[in-house]
Amino acid sequence: MIRRWEPMLDQLVRERYPRLLSRATLLCGTRHDAEDLVQDALVATFGGRARFESVAEAEHYVRRAIATKYVDRARRLGRERDVHRRLAGERATVVEIDLPGLTRELVDALSVLAPRVRACVVLRYLDDMTIRETAQSLGISEGAVKRYTSDGVSLLNAALGTTSADAESIVVQPNAQPNVQPKEARRGA
Repeated sequence: MIRRWEPMLDQLVRERYPRLLSRATLLCGTRHDAEDLVQDALVATFGGRARFESVAEAEHYVRRAIATKYVDRARRLGRERDVHRRLAGERATVVEIDLPGLTRELVDALSVLAPRVRACVVLRYLDDMTIRETAQSLGISEGAVKRYTSDGVSLLNAALGTTSADAESIVVQPNAQPNVQPKEARRGA
């Protein structure tokens, strides 16, 4: 059974889709985002009990829906960015852990790293994963793992007052202060 609005939707998409997509692209900036926006607007317009007398009237409603959906999306993304910005400035909750060789200073220094940087450092040097294993575990490239790890070790060095010849590895020795050393020293420990 064909619903009353289906022929109107088909005609609108056939005749006016390029114009709707152009309008959405002006708002979004990318064709991909514009296609999603037009799709959302079409669903919002025709998802209910759409009753339009002409394609021009239907197009008018879809154009309004495009603008409304764009503003709603921008507001939502803005709120998400604000939340991320606020949370990024807060220290992560310190959880009491009992791992041999981890000092309170190291745990505190790790807690201020950005989440992805922290994950790379922990997986690479505390869980002893390879670069490839870390990349697969986090779903990022090996180059990103190297960069995040290097940045993390540099930040840890600064926070802990330690130094490293190559900023490649972090060694935590039992009952000792955290020590950042070259990779060769870590493998021999």
